[in-house]
Parts: sequence; C-alpha cells; structure tokens
Amino acid sequence: MLILLPPSEGKAAPRRGKPLDLAALSFPDLGPTRERVLASLVDVCAGDPGPAARALGIGSTQWELVDLNRRLLASPAARADGVYTGVLYDALDVASLSPAAKRRAGTRVAITSALFGLVRLGDRIPSYRLSGDTTLPGLGPVAAAWRPVLGPVAEDAVGDGLLVDLRSTTYAAFWRPPPSLGPRVATVRVLHETGGRRQVVSHFNKATKGRIVRALLESGVKPRRPAALADVLRDLGWKVEEAPPGRAGAQLDVVVDEL
Repeated sequence: MLILLPPSEGKAAPRRGKPLDLAALSFPDLGPTRERVLASLVDVCAGDPGPAARALGIGSTQWELVDLNRRLLASPAARADGVYTGVLYDALDVASLSPAAKRRAGTRVAITSALFGLVRLGDRIPSYRLSGDTTLPGLGPVAAAWRPVLGPVAEDAVGDGLLVDLRSTTYAAFWRPPPSLGPRVATVRVLHETGGRRQVVSHFNKATKGRIVRALLESGVKPRRPAALADVLRDLGWKVEEAPPGRAGAQLDVVVDEL
C-alpha cells in the first residue's frame, strides 16, 4: 500500500544538522530532476529578491523565504515529517505513533514535493518555499518538470498494493495514475456536512486526512481494493460513501460534521 500525501505550505526550519544530501533521499531515480529543480530554484533566488518573490508567489514582506531558498544547499536538513507542518501533519503526529506504526509509516507513506518529487517521512530535507503551481524562469512549470518522471517511480512504490491518494488538486497534477492501476486507486475526499449541506472545507479536509492516515498506520491493515479500504474506514469510525469506480479509480467521500 502507498499513501500519497501533499506537502505543507508552511515548513519548520531545522536549526541544526547536516545539509541536504540528494543522493541519500528515497526514490533515487528522481535524482536528475531533483538536481534540475533545485539548481533552478537556487539560481532564481540568488538574484534580485523582487523578481524571485514574484516567481514564488510571495509578497514583499516574505523576502526571507527568498533568502531561505538561496541558502538551500548549506541549510540544515531534518526528517521530512518534522519539516512539513500544518493541520494534516499535526493530526498525523508521527512522533507519537506506536513503534509498529512508525515502521509502517516509513514504507507506506510518501509526500509529493515540488522540490523533491517524492520523499519518505524519514528523508532529511531542508525547509524551502516552492509551491506546486510555481513556474520557475529557465525551468518552466514545476509540475511539468515532474510529470514525465514520477509515473514509473510511483507505480513501482505502489507495487501490487493499493494507492491511497490524499493529494490536493495541485499535486495530483504532478502524476495521474494510469488506467491499468485504476482498480487499485482510492482517492479520498473529505466533506463537511452542516445543515444538510456538504462542502470541502480546508481545515476539516486536512485534519481528517491526517487522522485517517494515523488510524490506518496504527491498525496495521493493508486493504488491496478501494471497497476494502472503505470498509476499513467504516470499521475505524468514519462515515464513508463510495462513488462508482472509473478508469482513474474510485473516489471515497468521508463525511464529517465536526472536527
């Protein structure tokens, strides 16, 4: 089973540690593209901070993020599950998982990254600023840089198991599972229901996804089909509705009415 997560926009900057070692990251086949994206980002941020900030989609009050990117090759690196922060990762709370769940997390979870393509929770990375919808001068759209190379790597990571896709729309565009994988793809959407009306609310969506991943890791179950995953989530206490499966897999709607 492979659980695909989005990254967080906000990140914690490690205060100490060795700098980034690209060769030590998981999914080594992504190495050449990682080098290209990293070099382009550092190069953009090494010049005038104004154009760099505009390319990164940040305001003049956040120019420290330009400097953060400029120093990427020398900055301390730490485990990805400590660098990525925010609602989803707070709810997942890797540090407090049981030892068995932590071992499962190391092999079953991957994070889609605009800078690194895919990383495991234990990969050591620096803090950076690069959103998935960014276009870098000299490189082009970041998503387009990753699209040709992520497929084989992700499919190999899925193996003959189930892909649980929890990525946001932006990062789902980096790689779309092929129809051949469709019967083993479950895309999970979280809907907040109030007053008979359902909608996607960012906070509920992220927090619930973090809790779902945590529960799956603690339970140790490895469903092999979307319908089996839906049953597992119901057993774990969630209200789940299944859409008819299609070529791209099955969508599971997890309906919540409170956080």
